[in-house]
Amino acid sequence: MTFRKYLVLAGVAVFAAAGDSLISCGMKQTGAVSLAHLPSIILAVLNPSVALGVLFLLAFFAAYMMTLSWADLTYVLPATSVGYVLLALVAKFLLHEHVSPTRWIGILLISTGVAFATSGPASTPVPPARETEKLDAEAVSVGGHR
Repeated sequence: MTFRKYLVLAGVAVFAAAGDSLISCGMKQTGAVSLAHLPSIILAVLNPSVALGVLFLLAFFAAYMMTLSWADLTYVLPATSVGYVLLALVAKFLLHEHVSPTRWIGILLISTGVAFATSGPASTPVPPARETEKLDAEAVSVGGHR
């Protein structure tokens, strides 16, 4: 796997953690919202922290789609779960939330599982027969014929 692919994976984790943290911060400023009171939701979305959080989550989604274009879901999801560690650190030190020892143990267990899940190849090797089908499908889609 190339450095650029590792960078995109890191981006997925960082964008998700930053987006979630910003939305959490903004919602603490905004207060409770309800579907029964639509203007409160609109005001929440207009909060600068929430709006910036949404932009970070859009960047997360774009990077996530990129990674899924070259790697298996069973590789991408565990590899990007390092975001849980980042999120816990942000929650603890920037949002001043209490992160219990039980949660830290859970994060440690997730991190250990990530080490196991990402130790294999990033994508499933394509059998030669399916590779030919894939090349034929790409040729058709590039040529604009169906």
